[in-house]
Amino acid sequence: MSLDVHPISAFEDNYIWSIHNQQYCVVVDPGDATPVIEYCKDEQLTLVAILITHHHSDHTGGIDTLLQSYPDIPVYGPQNPKIQQITQRLKDGDHIELPHLKHNLSVMEVPGHTLDHITYYGEGSLFCGDTLFSAGCGRLFEGTPLQMFQSLAKFTALPRETKVFCTHEYTLANIKFAKAVEPDNQALVEYENWAVQQRINNLPTLPSTIEKEQNINPFLRCDMNTVITSVSKHKEALLTSEETVFASLRHWKDNF
Repeated sequence: MSLDVHPISAFEDNYIWSIHNQQYCVVVDPGDATPVIEYCKDEQLTLVAILITHHHSDHTGGIDTLLQSYPDIPVYGPQNPKIQQITQRLKDGDHIELPHLKHNLSVMEVPGHTLDHITYYGEGSLFCGDTLFSAGCGRLFEGTPLQMFQSLAKFTALPRETKVFCTHEYTLANIKFAKAVEPDNQALVEYENWAVQQRINNLPTLPSTIEKEQNINPFLRCDMNTVITSVSKHKEALLTSEETVFASLRHWKDNF
């Protein structure tokens, strides 16, 4: 059974994902409490748990205020003592039960964007925080290119129809870079046309899917000749391994 998921907009481009039924909801990465509280009030939902992917404040900043409104609810998150509000610290391979929603999620450790980053997967849905974006991936603030490459490989091993719930509306900016890497990728051109229309209509470009990302996201296509050739040309060096292609691609994007 698939999850019912709704985006709650926060800040300039964050999405706080609400996993919900007609009575209860769980939120992922509430950087701001106000839109969550308003959403729960408007939809007549009771918040029953909080899921955290990593320590950045735009993903954790709303926890304290939410706990004032909904005391004693569990806060799931990574093994990072700096996030003091976490009540259940998780590691790779752990499973959590969301009994109010009758759903289970599994946990993957995915260092790269940060060293403490985890994701939640279940019922055909991936809540990937800032590790994977549509047509892009997270900036490496703490981890290495190899760590991020290996983390993304965990995602590409998931079923292709898996829905991908990223936490930022970065799609159009990412597409610009992806087109610089693969200007002749027709799937990417078509995706850009669709994404532009979504944003004109003030609609999110998310969730994506693993299949979609494997067709348009250069960071998941480091084994493709078009990407290898493009990155090698940009770096002015012949790159032979997927890992070095990825590292050079991430560096290119950082300076794009």
